Amino acid sequence: MSARPILITGFMAAGKTTVAASLVRRLSCSMIDLDEFIRARKGRTPQEIIDEDGVERFREIEREALRDALETEHTRVIALGGGAWTIPTNRALIKEHNGFTVWLDAPFELCWRRLESEGNTRPFARDFNDALKLYDERRAVYEQAEFHIKVEDKDPETIAEEIAEALA
Repeated sequence: MSARPILITGFMAAGKTTVAASLVRRLSCSMIDLDEFIRARKGRTPQEIIDEDGVERFREIEREALRDALETEHTRVIALGGGAWTIPTNRALIKEHNGFTVWLDAPFELCWRRLESEGNTRPFARDFNDALKLYDERRAVYEQAEFHIKVEDKDPETIAEEIAEALA
């Protein structure tokens, strides 16, 4: 099996962290949730950083965290934040590290239901229309991922199995 880092991308609430956790159980490896990695390093959530320091500063912090995550020797799976893959410098960094990118292609309605059920505290999706616009804007960039999985009717274990098979 390939030792390439596996990076999971997709819209907010597509299931990136949940699928990453299923994948690491299947592959017996370790993972980093990039948003959680940032929170642990900075003592603030991505939303707090955006609210207090702005989007540009958050993207700088995110890029540094991604670089460090990719250079962490024992980490194999990285669950990206919903916007990380949309930044060209992040995509270049992932390419430099020969990352295997996986797009969890979830329909907007599924993501929105999940966002609402978790209290919709995401900084870029505070209302339906803004979230839908962002979803539509990001799809073309998500499509640049190496491997695509439609996730609407699949559980995380099935998705993880498909990713593992694609790596074999």
